[in-house]
Amino acid sequence: QVQLVESGGGLVQTGGSLRLSCAASGSIFSINAMGWYRQAPGRQRELVAVITSGGSTNYADSVKGRFTISRDNAENTVYLQMNSLKPEDTAVYYCNARGLFNYKFEFNSWGQGTQVTVSS
Repeated sequence: QVQLVESGGGLVQTGGSLRLSCAASGSIFSINAMGWYRQAPGRQRELVAVITSGGSTNYADSVKGRFTISRDNAENTVYLQMNSLKPEDTAVYYCNARGLFNYKFEFNSWGQGTQVTVSS
């Protein structure tokens, strides 16, 4: 199937920046969309940002103007540049990818998650 490997989380002070990366591998035929979700303790997983193969993006209102999602289609990699971080951005961030593998089978894969902690 398709595996996602994330990197780039860590501890940062309020106002700081982090860049998350997520690389997809496997028998990928096409990836329609890649995105980032997050889950804080005691809360449901929520969408942070998503980008389609054509470059269209969508962001949660809470991160607009601070986070930027980008994608390298040739490398099947998605990035999340996070600036002006706030304590409320603290969460486990998960990468997601949807598309086709082995030419015709749909996949909807998740990464293992990477912790982002913003100290006040």
